[in-house]
Amino acid sequence: MTAHPTGEPLLELVRLMDQLRSPGGCPWDARQTHRSLVEYLIEESYEAVEAIELDDRSALREELGDVLLQVVFHARIAQEAVSEPFSIDDVAAGIVAKLIARHPHVFGDATGESADHLESRWQAMKSVEKGRTSVTEGIPEAMPALLLAAKLLRRAEHGGVEAEVATAPVRAAADQAFDSVGEAGLGQLLLALVDRARAGGIDADAALRQALREHRVAVVAAEVAGLGDHA
Repeated sequence: MTAHPTGEPLLELVRLMDQLRSPGGCPWDARQTHRSLVEYLIEESYEAVEAIELDDRSALREELGDVLLQVVFHARIAQEAVSEPFSIDDVAAGIVAKLIARHPHVFGDATGESADHLESRWQAMKSVEKGRTSVTEGIPEAMPALLLAAKLLRRAEHGGVEAEVATAPVRAAADQAFDSVGEAGLGQLLLALVDRARAGGIDADAALRQALREHRVAVVAAEVAGLGDHA
């Protein structure tokens, strides 16, 4: 069993990054910007995901360190900004305050309920904090298409928004296909659909993204209609 974390190595990482960015440090690190580091943030995140999917504990520990480096790196760059600078302390303080505010069942008097109920309440609190008027807001469209689809559908479900995800014939075909292969064959079914689309000269990712854009519109329309029904 590992010892209780002290946080000292985190402080050492902050000090190390400060040295690398300061005069006399590393020229490569010193010339990096938020934009130049985007590719590394994405790459390290995907490598951490891969380690999780492979259940590789050693690799996960290393990849989480690489992701953490990106957080500290970006915070150190932000510290140097002339306009609206912030530091790693501001980043940490912000997430601490957010976690406390969004867990009233732990740090306040609210009663904790099911995980699904808590997720719905979390999303509702985020909407109020950020002034959002739709469950579709705040979902990055740059996410991988399948993750984006799952995110949008889950948001709508937790928001109580009912919008058809496909026409009746398409939904029936999807149900039949899923029933025929089951959960174990779902990956192969998706791969076969991508292969079929490729053979027909269709970009499956682009097609899904277009369907998601249309579904966003349908979700917003359902929200507006719901508000009208309760007016």
